Amino acid sequence: MLQIGAQRNGSVSPIAGAASSALEVGETAVAATIRGVRGLGMALIAVPSLERENAALRASNRRLVEENARLHELAAAYAAESAVRPQVDLYDGIEARVIGFPPENESRAVTIDEGSRAGVRRDDGVLAADGVVGRVAAVGPFSSTVVLATDYTSRIPAIVRRGRWWGIARGNLESVVMEYIPQDAPLRVGDVVVTGQGRSFRSGVPIGVVTTIERGDATLYQTAVLRTSVDLGALDRVVVVSH
Repeated sequence: MLQIGAQRNGSVSPIAGAASSALEVGETAVAATIRGVRGLGMALIAVPSLERENAALRASNRRLVEENARLHELAAAYAAESAVRPQVDLYDGIEARVIGFPPENESRAVTIDEGSRAGVRRDDGVLAADGVVGRVAAVGPFSSTVVLATDYTSRIPAIVRRGRWWGIARGNLESVVMEYIPQDAPLRVGDVVVTGQGRSFRSGVPIGVVTTIERGDATLYQTAVLRTSVDLGALDRVVVVSH
């Protein structure tokens, strides 16, 4: 009766509307299921390709990381070489590279990759870009041993640059101590200490900066503890200066 009445009035009957809605819901569900199945199938098909692409990206990333590290190393080497170049030109020195440290830190010494074949001789001075490194203690044909300024055996004629006060800079393993400075010299923390003319060095090469002053009442001299101008724990390129 509802259907007949709706047809007579030219409207949609409740039964037809309900049936149409149910059909639409069913079609939507079926379409969604088909899309999901199709998407899953495409994803399964694409998995091997995605794995290959992922592996290629990982390999490319590794190559980029390695290349970046290599470029950083080249840049650091170029910077170190450029930094010591003025010393090479100024002193007509022999450029060398630090290649070894003593085992267990038994002494304050390093090994460089140049020896007698390049003209290195015992007691030659060794410099870095910022100042004194040490002196050559032993020479082989292709390498040499350099005793650092902080070694107990190191003795360097030294001058406090500001007042031209003389003394001797010796190593004490951790730093450099300048001894035999006249008691009346008005030292200050921050004073720069340079080399005096000697067997291994010309005058005026930076050794370090005064960090502590020790004045003794019973002596004619005072002592200054220095922070070395060169970071002796991070040596790379050096210059051997003939005496």
